[in-house]
Amino acid sequence: MSTESFLGIHGTALALREQRLQLLSANIANADTPGFRAQDMDFAKALNAALAPAAGAGADPLDAAAQAARFDAPSSQPSLDGNTVDAERAKAAFAQASLEYRASLNFVESKVRTMLTAITGQ
Repeated sequence: MSTESFLGIHGTALALREQRLQLLSANIANADTPGFRAQDMDFAKALNAALAPAAGAGADPLDAAAQAARFDAPSSQPSLDGNTVDAERAKAAFAQASLEYRASLNFVESKVRTMLTAITGQ
């Protein structure tokens, strides 16, 4: 049994959630960088793209899906230096994405514990 068939979409979802957290953390880290453009990822679009049959050979489907689902994050007040990070919105998005990541991780951990119980018989 492959990990993909065992975890279903949850392994893919976990990897995409990690990539979204990296994007959001880059936004927070660059809140004071002149000209920095905040980005986010449409998770549902990325997941659908990652689960679709791969059209091109050789490309990592997760990276391709994450790139395709990226967009410029909205900013209510872009700064005069061109930075579009809204620090409070970025922190809130990161907090929500962290919770979603943890939920996916809990599900994967549960599946692994179930498999270990089945293997060890305990």
